[in-house]
Amino acid sequence: MWKRAGAELIGTALMVAVGCGSIAYGASLPIICLSFAIAVITAILIFGPISGAHINPAVSIAFYRHGDLEKNALIPYISAQITGGILAAIAISATGAGTGPTTIAANHNYLSAFFIEVFITFVLMANILWIISKSNNRIIIASWIGGWVGILAFMFGPATGASMNPARTIGPNLISGIYSSMPLYIISTIIGAWLAAELFLRIKPQKEMSE
Repeated sequence: MWKRAGAELIGTALMVAVGCGSIAYGASLPIICLSFAIAVITAILIFGPISGAHINPAVSIAFYRHGDLEKNALIPYISAQITGGILAAIAISATGAGTGPTTIAANHNYLSAFFIEVFITFVLMANILWIISKSNNRIIIASWIGGWVGILAFMFGPATGASMNPARTIGPNLISGIYSSMPLYIISTIIGAWLAAELFLRIKPQKEMSE
């Protein structure tokens, strides 16, 4: 379990350092989205064989609900992911660039941001569950998931920051002192991922019956 938790910590730290680091250094939206996508792809390719490379507490919770993660691994995974996000945020902050926190655009309120995050996390988790049901090729899986992270970040990043990941928000926002929106991002992303798991649990029995 220590090895798996360590992989989640390092993988999440890599994703936050690269993705949020690009925000902190003022990169353009396409570069930010590409940075997150490449970081996710890299983390899955490197750490997937060890821990599954969830690098996202919402994903781990959804995998637990779906039956793909044992109960005694849930807390170690989430703890490692949050720790990785915090350590990465500290490292980015130490460079003097900031932390790249998740923020809501001025033309959006908390309610609209909440539903956007529920929706995009649902879409991301649904695509994760779909691709792992269709392929065992890690390169295809990593590219598909990373690609969707980039697409959703490009489409919704300007509105809510496109968190889709509590660890991606907790680390940078905690270190930046931006606390008020943290519960919104934590709850909405978990709900979105959980709903995707629930949907796939209901689809699966129907498919098995039809077969």
